Amino acid sequence: MTTDRLRCYRCGASGDRSSRSRCPCGEPRWFDTDGGYDPADPPDDHGVWRYRDLLPVDEPQGLAVAAGGTPLVRTAGLDAFAGCRTWVKDEAEHPTGSFKDRGSAVGVADALERGVSTVGTVSHGNMAMSVAAHAAAVDLDCVVLVPADIPSERLAIIDRYDPTILRIDGDYGRLYAESLRIGDSLDIAFLNSDVPTRVAGQKTTMLELLDAWRPSAPDAVVMPVSSGGHASGAWKAIRDLRDGGALPGTPKLCFVQAAACAPVATAFEADAETVTPVEPGETIAYSIANADPPSGTRALAAAQATDGAVVSVDDDEIRAARRRFARDAGFAVETASATTLAGARRLAADGVVGPDDRIVLVATGSGLKESAEASAPDPAAVALDELAGTLATRFE
Repeated sequence: MTTDRLRCYRCGASGDRSSRSRCPCGEPRWFDTDGGYDPADPPDDHGVWRYRDLLPVDEPQGLAVAAGGTPLVRTAGLDAFAGCRTWVKDEAEHPTGSFKDRGSAVGVADALERGVSTVGTVSHGNMAMSVAAHAAAVDLDCVVLVPADIPSERLAIIDRYDPTILRIDGDYGRLYAESLRIGDSLDIAFLNSDVPTRVAGQKTTMLELLDAWRPSAPDAVVMPVSSGGHASGAWKAIRDLRDGGALPGTPKLCFVQAAACAPVATAFEADAETVTPVEPGETIAYSIANADPPSGTRALAAAQATDGAVVSVDDDEIRAARRRFARDAGFAVETASATTLAGARRLAADGVVGPDDRIVLVATGSGLKESAEASAPDPAAVALDELAGTLATRFE
């Protein structure tokens, strides 16, 4: 069962559920588990809620009922390009078209249990859409903080769920910590990338994937990495199943970044123990261009602990992989998701995986949203140092 204790993966320090998401050592915490899920006798639930015993909330409400339960598809047409045997975990099947619904389902359920009236997030797109949709479904207020240069098509989709949208001028990387600080003072539950409830929901991607492979396990799982929250969830799932005696095998966790903004890959190549910020460049994989990932070091540790890898791929490689996903497997994936196929090809070329290895590509979101045509709002940009006052006016 999931306990009410939060624990740091690195130093082991723990705190109760009301403690800060980040440990005094600087690393993010996640929920402790004590036994729990039995694959031979799972709860009579669907999707995310099949793993209720490994989650920190009780009952789903609203859109959360539909989270999880996405298909795992054999994609033989991609094998020759990838250089290995491929499967796709299709996270586009979620209500808002991305894996973010897993974390939002658990995070919003937790906010309801705690009596919070407003939720929020810091996002380039998918997480904003997801948090806003899940909040709308249970009549919670929602505030979304987006970068000033967010593409208009993403802004239009977020706006459909009617959250309060604030475009932030200035150092967007600093906004993560600032939002948590402001959220505490204004009682806004910011469901950012490494909030423990969100990571708990996102670990169900790996739990489902491993269930589908029983009694064995795939040789590797390839995922895009940005903030590191989804990667952390994948590693937590492996640890939970191992601790409960239900792990069928340990796949290599392999993560992929865009070469123009690759702090985790840079740290992995240097055999470093921590991830340090980088100066970001321009990339078509906009949504994973995170120069200072909050859970970057935890994602790095996940790859190292599972004999995996972190690689980077350039925009031409991403474009080629995106075309292959569509033409050879029928998947219209978002640009960030295309990095998984480009990354698998790189891993095969580097000898990290072999031609007979079974590799799962986690397609984190739908590419159909990237060409959406809609009337986008044009909210005024707010300077970072004005954010607290603006939110206080709107949500106190």
